[in-house]
Amino acid sequence: MKSTGVVRKVDELGRIVLPIELRRTLDIEVKDALEIFTEGEQIILRKYQPACIFCGEANDMTNFKGKNICEHCLKQLKK
Repeated sequence: MKSTGVVRKVDELGRIVLPIELRRTLDIEVKDALEIFTEGEQIILRKYQPACIFCGEANDMTNFKGKNICEHCLKQLKK
């Protein structure tokens, strides 16, 4: 893991501000969704990308009844 050297305080509502330089570098725009993970005592933020519910692939997605399915898995289901 790489340190950015940036330290931010959590406000009274539990929010933090991601610096504009970091958002630009990671291509995070206003209203983009971020996924929140934990690993031990670490909090990990990752830009949300919908993925296939079966294999986790994020390319060539189709939405079926609110669930994302990739083309490969969709073909497998059709068999």
